[in-house]
Amino acid sequence: MFGAAYRITGSVADAEDVVQDTWLRAAKASLADVRDLRAWLITVAARRAYDLLGSAHARRVDYVGPWLPEPLLTGPDAAEPVLVDETLGTAMLLVMEELSPPERVAFVLYRAFGVPYDRIADVLGKTPAACRQLVSRARRKVAAAAPPPAGPEGARVLAAFRAAYERRDEAALLALLDPDAAYTTDGGGRVFAARKVVRGAVRVATALLRTAVRNDFRATPAEVNGGPGLLIHRAGRLVAVDTLEIADGRVVAYRRVLNPAKLDGGARRGTR
Repeated sequence: MFGAAYRITGSVADAEDVVQDTWLRAAKASLADVRDLRAWLITVAARRAYDLLGSAHARRVDYVGPWLPEPLLTGPDAAEPVLVDETLGTAMLLVMEELSPPERVAFVLYRAFGVPYDRIADVLGKTPAACRQLVSRARRKVAAAAPPPAGPEGARVLAAFRAAYERRDEAALLALLDPDAAYTTDGGGRVFAARKVVRGAVRVATALLRTAVRNDFRATPAEVNGGPGLLIHRAGRLVAVDTLEIADGRVVAYRRVLNPAKLDGGARRGTR
């Protein structure tokens, strides 16, 4: 339930609310005739998450600076296990932001959870044939935009990048950054963050090194949204969660969530 709601909304807080609402509904419902409780719970959660998508998109219109999905720790230190696949990655969640709400719900349910079209139709109030078309369109859009997975090289690049970052080694950082690398920071207007995406290896390295001038910062490797990431602490306090998109042995996209409201969810919970 949480995994479906998180993929649909991109928000840990919204996903937790959806899970609570779904359990309350299940407690009041007569489930004697429910043949597949897992499928029933997932579809009820998806319907509630679908209802939340409209207000979530409205909030993002007024969002200050770039918006990034709320980070979710998925490694051994995660507070709760969650199904990890390609639809959970930060880059994929950003791609899914470009889908229409019905496309996103249909794609998540079919791709990540194997929900059949007739059940997806119940969630969206459409015919199974229409849901099949939604999944087909979503697949084409995702295939055109989604990056390839980091693969085995992800851990190696992450370790090298972390070491260079902590040493403030600009030359080493530049060697690990793709020439067209992009750096995105999400502060939500609550903390200082760039209002636009920084592009180009030199500019990205410079921006990162500016944040590393203080001696009390620590970068801890972590699995975030199923991929390589870093937890940034200052004076023992979590201040940022970073995810790295890696291709051909280099970092092509570096994304940093600084918004304290987003750190209070899946990231901070997993570090306890």
